Amino acid sequence: MQDKKTIVIAGGGTSGWLAAAALGKLFGKVYNVCVVESEAIGRIGVGEATIPPLRTFHRLLGIDELDLIKSIQGTYKLGIEFTNWARKGDNYFHSFGVTGKDCWACDFQHFWVSGRKKGIADDFGAYSPELMAARSGKMWAYQEHGLNFAYHLDAGLYAEYLKRHSLSHGVRWIEGIFKRVNISPETGEITSLTMENGEEVSGDLFLDCTGFSARLIDGALNTPYLPYGHYLPCDSAVAVQSEKYGEPRSYTQAIAHDFGWQWRIPLQHRTGNGLVYCSRYVSDDEAMNTLLSNLESDPIAEPKAFKYKTGRRLRGWTKNCVAVGLAAGFLEPVESTSIHLAMSAILRLMKLLPQGDLTQTAIDEYNKQFGEEMDRVRNFIILHYHATEREDSPFWRYCKNMEIPDALRHRIQLFRDTGAIPLQEKELFQVDSWTQVLIGQRVMPQSYHPIVDQMSENELNQFLGSLKVSVQQKVAQMPSHQQFIDRHCKADSM
Repeated sequence: MQDKKTIVIAGGGTSGWLAAAALGKLFGKVYNVCVVESEAIGRIGVGEATIPPLRTFHRLLGIDELDLIKSIQGTYKLGIEFTNWARKGDNYFHSFGVTGKDCWACDFQHFWVSGRKKGIADDFGAYSPELMAARSGKMWAYQEHGLNFAYHLDAGLYAEYLKRHSLSHGVRWIEGIFKRVNISPETGEITSLTMENGEEVSGDLFLDCTGFSARLIDGALNTPYLPYGHYLPCDSAVAVQSEKYGEPRSYTQAIAHDFGWQWRIPLQHRTGNGLVYCSRYVSDDEAMNTLLSNLESDPIAEPKAFKYKTGRRLRGWTKNCVAVGLAAGFLEPVESTSIHLAMSAILRLMKLLPQGDLTQTAIDEYNKQFGEEMDRVRNFIILHYHATEREDSPFWRYCKNMEIPDALRHRIQLFRDTGAIPLQEKELFQVDSWTQVLIGQRVMPQSYHPIVDQMSENELNQFLGSLKVSVQQKVAQMPSHQQFIDRHCKADSM
């Protein structure tokens, strides 16, 4: 039998240990997997909100969800509340799950638009169990009639949890800092990493999980970066942890300011806070002061500030190196996609790994899928900024009037004209997500699908009414978010 090939993961953190956990568990008999990470290098540690597909990935890894939530001081997340985005004072919700009920010809928003025109429909969110549960402070999962959810997590505890999981499945951890990436002069591929103590860590495939520094994919292999800054102008962030504030909300908050937006992420033991902003429109000091003056509770740590460039690598896989996480690109956290995109990269890699030597066809397919995914998620995030009526500050005037990708412009106009949202294959955000954000940003359909008029007004009224009552009854039976945590996954006191 051939000797096992080696996959070297450069860098730990969430991306590195997520990759190690997956490769160790699922490919441990085929590959040697090792992680090169120094505990002396701090983690950014602000990716603390997730989206539902991560739960499926955890099941693939054999992770017990209740044990995970307890271990990472987690809370449940049913969506994101957006405040001040379309107009100052506006408030809308992007929830997980399915809203209403569709039919073969059209999605639920067409029935809702008809109902609004006839004066018989409630707010769009009234037909979403996840949204109404979040607004009511309720939670229900794991059993019949459960909600579709993700979670908020402590990023440091999550990385440590994944690390323990990885080591239990045979992953080797090499503690230390590497000082040099060695390249073959014949092939241009990475052959090894030289550690500060002189040790050589050789491998056949290398994963770059070194964050924004991208020491392999960029520093060693000079893979170009495709900037998104024209569309996503925010380039800075400051984050700070604060004391726990009341019972934790079952959703993330995204509160727009004159030059960016602020997040609040509730955990069992504290709150994660941050402010994403554009340095062209505000000084770092003013941004810091804005965040600190809008905390709900006292800070418990020193704020962390960092700069970034939105965008992605032109190729996520170059030679024998795959970038995962921030090394591959960054789209900013407004829709909590950072951990998901790392997970997606790992899954894509595992699906395309050849049995023998690396093939250019597999690399090309990976890069094609990588580029398409990043660009589609980028477009959804641009929507939040561009579809605004705000003209009260230079930042929002820029966002409202900036050029946007043709595909996004077409989708917005098609929804405004017809209410339709035709999706391409494998899009991350589905019809309900697009509909909730478009309506929340005051992009309202002018018409709806003609099949809705097969219903009489009385039939439509009964249809909408029964859906609303069903949601209300379902939510009324649920315990509070805090009660659900206390009953199923309360963390040990720290």
